[in-house]
Amino acid sequence: MRKSKPKKRILLPDPKFNDTLVTRFVNNLMLEGKKNLAYNIFYGAMDIVSEKTKEDGLEVWKKALANVTPNVEVRSRRIGGATFQIPSEIRPERKLSIGMKNLIKFSRKRNEKTMAGKLAGEVVAAYKEEGAAFKRKEDTHRMADANKAFSHFRF
Repeated sequence: MRKSKPKKRILLPDPKFNDTLVTRFVNNLMLEGKKNLAYNIFYGAMDIVSEKTKEDGLEVWKKALANVTPNVEVRSRRIGGATFQIPSEIRPERKLSIGMKNLIKFSRKRNEKTMAGKLAGEVVAAYKEEGAAFKRKEDTHRMADANKAFSHFRF
């Protein structure tokens, strides 16, 4: 490789839970650089989650995130004029990133009033292994399983 890999930026832990995973999630949640608003949405959602489930909101969120994080994905690869969907393992950083982005994406599509409510609803649904983000993970795994025959094309 000509270029060296860029250095990993160090994330500071969030002020309330003192967790870098929360900071990473909030950075994905943030729009137009409004980090304070993103933190308020996340903390509001955690309060709603702990009210709904009668458990620690952060633990429920972590379990929900683990439930929507995929292990394999399919990649398109062109071989001899035909395009094959080749299942491949996902590296841990990307796994987490995909899980967070799916949780946020499907939260935004929900029908609750506030964003905190939407996020809380999706987190509770993912915790119970249901909801759109969990369904996306299941679909990804199903596609990878269906295309297992092409795994020998892996690069």
